[in-house]
Amino acid sequence: MPALCQLVAQLPAELPASVFIVQHLAPDSSGQYLIERLASHTSLRCHLAEDGQHIGKGHLYLAPPDRHLLVKDGHVMVTKGPRENHYRPAADALFRSAAAAYGPLAIGVVLTGMLHDGTAGLELIKRAGGIALVQDPHEAEYSSMPSSALANVPIDYSVPISEMGALLQQLCETRPEEKHLVPDDILLEAAIAERVVGKTPEVQQLGRQVPLTCPECGGTLWEMVHGKVLRYRCHTGHAYTADSLLRDSQESLEETLWVALRMMEERKNLLTSMAIRGEGQWSVQQEERVDELKQHINRLREFLLNGRTTKNPIGKVDAESSQAG
Repeated sequence: MPALCQLVAQLPAELPASVFIVQHLAPDSSGQYLIERLASHTSLRCHLAEDGQHIGKGHLYLAPPDRHLLVKDGHVMVTKGPRENHYRPAADALFRSAAAAYGPLAIGVVLTGMLHDGTAGLELIKRAGGIALVQDPHEAEYSSMPSSALANVPIDYSVPISEMGALLQQLCETRPEEKHLVPDDILLEAAIAERVVGKTPEVQQLGRQVPLTCPECGGTLWEMVHGKVLRYRCHTGHAYTADSLLRDSQESLEETLWVALRMMEERKNLLTSMAIRGEGQWSVQQEERVDELKQHINRLREFLLNGRTTKNPIGKVDAESSQAG
């Protein structure tokens, strides 16, 4: 919010454009409080976006919590469509709809933020003939979002927030002279999002099916074949950049390994009890199984603890492992 407040404070009431804002919010957040906060810093007329609102110049629209903000035919669309990169609202969803509806008239702006939302959407705006603008990552409180955009999209401007208002006003006053046809895949993908859920034949037109599953619904993923940003989406509408999908797989793998570690610890404890109660050769066999299992437990624990290794041989247990095991 500090970055947003600093930016909108620079925009005049007579701005010849409409401003749409996506902020990543918790589902139970108060969007009205944020609108009041923004309104106290700007002369723009501020609204918490409502479905069907007419879009007006000099007006600012904030995406409500847990809803995507889209634009089409001079009106606002507010939907509870599938999350994109695990976000709802998502900047990618807004940028895509702006690219489809307004083509070269759209200007996409990415400010401070974490992870990768906005990167794919900025590329769609560029492909539709629009302008891509990001905050200088060196001054951003969280540089991940602008850095991701710079690394993957041919950004037109990367400037500090203090210079962004004047630049936006200049860009809004300069209408593009050449017409630019919006690519068919952008129009199709935007239409799917407007209907909330797409159909498999439609998604097949956007990409090729790959042997990967959607982290949120378990459906098949399609790899988008248009543009340079590697993206994936399922037919229900969940969408991911490759970086976002990789992060999801890493978290799922870690969760699975912690479960495996717990089960191995339980198995070790059961074998230890069996060895204590047993006699003779049978008891010795259980103790050997316990020793073997301890080796696997120690290796897995070291891997989970950021790959840290001990100076002891794999078959030996250090003090920390002895206390934990």
